[in-house]
Amino acid sequence: PSVLEKLVDFEKEISVIIARNESGEIKAFPVVELEFNPEANLVEYLFAPANIAADIEKTAHEIAVDVAIALDLVGILAVEMFITKDGKLLVNEIAPRPHNSGHHTIEANYTSQYEQHLRAILNLPLGSTKSKTAAVMVNILGEKGFTGDAVYEGLAEVLAIEGIRLHLYGKKTTKPFRKMGHITILDPDLNSAKEKAIRVKNTLKCKAN
Repeated sequence: PSVLEKLVDFEKEISVIIARNESGEIKAFPVVELEFNPEANLVEYLFAPANIAADIEKTAHEIAVDVAIALDLVGILAVEMFITKDGKLLVNEIAPRPHNSGHHTIEANYTSQYEQHLRAILNLPLGSTKSKTAAVMVNILGEKGFTGDAVYEGLAEVLAIEGIRLHLYGKKTTKPFRKMGHITILDPDLNSAKEKAIRVKNTLKCKAN
């Protein structure tokens, strides 16, 4: 069996991380923008906040709330959406768990997605989802052509960049496009954070012996 969908010509892909506890309290994090590696179909960069109009952000939050309520969610949920060329929002994917599109919240928000998930499943009051600063997340992926024991090139140079927060996942072996970790760049100026993210992407390489 197959499910066939019409190809969507979209402008941007965004994500909303939302939490709900057993008492029905719901809080959503600010919308983030996702940029994908076209070959691996994995998130390459995440931009927080998303560069979108206020009405689109409001609608995205409303959609995420509707999904959470419809699922009778308790915990954390990621709702990924396409913004089409004509300004419509289409839900692309949902993930009822801490998600790659929320990793930046560890440093960039008053409450991380992980703490929020624990608060939700323990039916505690949900924490503030406000951002403390703009941020860009870069996924660390295994380089093409390398399989074996992971070796990180350029790590010292990357750690010398201001605002860098490194997260390695402890995976001993790498292979092409395997998620090996992520880096969050904190900077009040999102454009500055984006420039640093490009430097990170061009400098840090996960290869193999």
